[in-house]
Amino acid sequence: MTNILNTSAIEVSDVTVRYKSAAVLQGLSLRVRRGEIYALLGGNGAGKSTTINALLGFVPLVAGRVRVCGIDVAADVLAARAALAYVPENVALYEHLTALENLDYFLRLAGQGGTPDRAAIEAALTTVGLAPEAWRRRLAGYSKGMRQKVAIALALARAVPVLLLDEPTTGLDPQATSEFNRMLQDLRAQGVTVFMVTHDLLGAAEVADRIGFLDAGRIVQELAADGPGRFDVKALYARYAGARRAA
Repeated sequence: MTNILNTSAIEVSDVTVRYKSAAVLQGLSLRVRRGEIYALLGGNGAGKSTTINALLGFVPLVAGRVRVCGIDVAADVLAARAALAYVPENVALYEHLTALENLDYFLRLAGQGGTPDRAAIEAALTTVGLAPEAWRRRLAGYSKGMRQKVAIALALARAVPVLLLDEPTTGLDPQATSEFNRMLQDLRAQGVTVFMVTHDLLGAAEVADRIGFLDAGRIVQELAADGPGRFDVKALYARYAGARRAA
């Protein structure tokens, strides 16, 4: 098995994926460094969901290779999945359980062995900014943002190095989006790698280190944040529109 300490958290190299006769990904290549927040943007049908499925090993590759923390997904899909946590747009947790109970249950399913460490669970919930008074409330009364925090706390308790986020800010109000982005920045400071697919250009500009624009299954443009000022959002919109016209 390839060393998990590989400097790249995610490597997608010349990947082609077809559904029936249609190529959804066409020679897609991208690299995400460890401890980086990378946002992948694109319209409907651009291939964003297929990219996530390729990282999770859910779709066969016609060509190319995908690695997660140096692990070839096709060669050892279980090891690759163990190195990441996937948080979908609509988080799948048990509404009749509390946050503490959800984490305890899923950690047992993940094969942590024995009784999960309660201190580690509480530390993870604290890190994602979930208020302690909410820990013992059933998730049926949680907002979408609170559910996402529980899902990410689960990833932290599992100590996975990579987070895959699918449209994480959809349905969040501006304050919840800002809080979510601050949480991602805190995770990045701890060395966690974040790969997110989104339609939210403004949110991506606020939090991402790099933004890749996906169209017709390939990266048509990739931009890096310009120092502490992040991105010039107006220029970013203009360049994104230009990239899509050129694709």
